[in-house]
Amino acid sequence: MKDIDFKLIESCRNNERFALERIYELYAKALFNTCCRIVDNEADAEDLMQESFIEAFRKIDTYRGEGEFAGWLKRIAVNHSINFLRKRKRLVSLDEGYVEIPDNQPEDESISENIFCRIEEIRDALSRLNHQYKIILSLHLLEGYDHEEIASILGTTYGNVRTRYSRAKQKLLAIIMGARN
Repeated sequence: MKDIDFKLIESCRNNERFALERIYELYAKALFNTCCRIVDNEADAEDLMQESFIEAFRKIDTYRGEGEFAGWLKRIAVNHSINFLRKRKRLVSLDEGYVEIPDNQPEDESISENIFCRIEEIRDALSRLNHQYKIILSLHLLEGYDHEEIASILGTTYGNVRTRYSRAKQKLLAIIMGARN
């Protein structure tokens, strides 16, 4: 997401329709993708994206320009998505056992391997993770949040996030390796 001109934000603060529409055009796809990665359902992601824009436009006066506008919007979408999952009680306990990955893992196949197939393999593996693992990986790897920011978003500790992230990566790798065997 590219950041936008401060004048456009000022126009939104003045409730100018063209500015509201322009911001929507610029960020709708990115916010939809963010929501979709977290809730794993396109219809819910579409609703959450819309709700995120409504809240952003309603609270645009609270944006102080200290960080990128895109990051501010994304944070709203992430919070809406996480709250949606909490309300649906789809977040599960992470008291699962530690996943052991064998030391004798095969090296990556040749570099010429079809990249699209690898992406599909990873996407499939991500879809098979529990929601908390998927959220942690999505927020860190795809959305660029650090562990402290994720801890704040999820209302947990930095140590918990690091542990969950490590377990999520191991579980993802185990799924991928199991699919290859």
